[in-house]
Amino acid sequence: MVHSRITMYILFKEFHSVSAYLVLAILLFAIIYHAYSWAIKKPFSKLHKTSALVAMMAVHTQFLVGLVLYFLSPLGLSNFSGAAMKVAITRLFIVEHPLVMFLAIALITIGYSKANNATKINGKYKMIVVFYSIGLLCILSRIPWSMWI
Repeated sequence: MVHSRITMYILFKEFHSVSAYLVLAILLFAIIYHAYSWAIKKPFSKLHKTSALVAMMAVHTQFLVGLVLYFLSPLGLSNFSGAAMKVAITRLFIVEHPLVMFLAIALITIGYSKANNATKINGKYKMIVVFYSIGLLCILSRIPWSMWI
């Protein structure tokens, strides 16, 4: 039982770490694609909606993998204590990273929803570019760079 839990932890940790590159690339592509289309006043198409949806789904999937990892990892919930809160790196893994990632996903989801409900083309692009960019900045702010690269 313990061996299978460790194996699952390692698999989820590696997948979460490796897939993060793909998720960041997809999110960055969606932001650039929509910003460029907005700048040249291109009509909002099904491809625009699909690329925004794929980016949103990618961050949601990454979050779900991270959530499983949070409960499997010795750095996650099981490490929660007053002493751990006093150490920056453990606080990052226990509280800051999951909380800010949840905020980022909420912002991206709100941006997608607002874009769908916008009536003007500029409004659609603006919602995606602004909310996805803020979400990306949140994500980049709480990646454990020292352990990831």
